[in-house]
Amino acid sequence: MKKPQTVAKLGELGRVQLSRTFYMRDFLYSDIASIHGLSNIPDDPELAIAAGTRLCEDLLEPLQDAFGRIAIRSAYRSAEVNALGHAKGYNCASNEANLAGHIWDKRDFKGNMGATACIVVPDFANRFTAEGDWKRIAWWVHDHLPYADMEFFPVRWAFNLTWHEVPKKRVYSHVPDARGYLTKPGMANHEGSHESEWAGILP
Repeated sequence: MKKPQTVAKLGELGRVQLSRTFYMRDFLYSDIASIHGLSNIPDDPELAIAAGTRLCEDLLEPLQDAFGRIAIRSAYRSAEVNALGHAKGYNCASNEANLAGHIWDKRDFKGNMGATACIVVPDFANRFTAEGDWKRIAWWVHDHLPYADMEFFPVRWAFNLTWHEVPKKRVYSHVPDARGYLTKPGMANHEGSHESEWAGILP
């Protein structure tokens, strides 16, 4: 599939079903693109579809099955959109850092594919609002799903959830008073069950 150049072809791409409940169109909206008049369309749709399928089937569907509807905040970004977001300080990492991350349609420098979506889990965010509650869902995902990276933010516990061919299994926080790694390989808390941290969060 080539990069869409017409409304009809973009519609065709948007109708690609990545998993049981997610379609490619769900991931193409960008606030940056909308405000700055850019198109947020993959240069390599086939690679974006392949990476997005793994993100949806391996991570988003099981998370949604457990907690109910997931809200997509930001997902696929074209290299052009991401570069502008980085240049203007819109909390976008550089293109080099976002290959096989938010930039689904370009492999990283080691040739691996990956995909990131920034999501909110409304049921969880509505029920768990105390300081530090974000750790509960972080540990649940860590114990149950084959994620590559998670990156948490303070507003409604939004987090970047990444699927990657070579997962690092790292959880990082931008939450005030808790900035830094919650866990990563080599930390004493990385292995084993963390049920005591997430017990009782399922709806």
